[in-house]
Amino acid sequence: MWKKTRRANLIVLSLTGASWFVLGIWYGIGYCPCTDWHWQVRMELGHLDMPNSYVKFLLDSVTGLDVSAKAADGLTLTCFVLAFAASIYTNVRDWKIQKAEREKTMFNQKGR
Repeated sequence: MWKKTRRANLIVLSLTGASWFVLGIWYGIGYCPCTDWHWQVRMELGHLDMPNSYVKFLLDSVTGLDVSAKAADGLTLTCFVLAFAASIYTNVRDWKIQKAEREKTMFNQKGR
């Protein structure tokens, strides 16, 4: 991921996780207000046959297959966990590099 967007990526993934697992306490695990809004719009347009999973909806729409909800949920969770772990790793690594560079700069300035 681009260096300038790494922190934003971590924030968005954190908000997604919070939506799924915190709002999910009240609305059901995996709840997303954006998906809820999209479903409401589609219902107003007359699309009443929507699955519970947005990823299932996308996979079915793109592939023309009828992917099982369990497979879609498993794929979604796996990709989310991998992306979140990669984002945490990358952001921590960047933070450590920046910290080392600051310390090096401070050391060089004191040595003058």
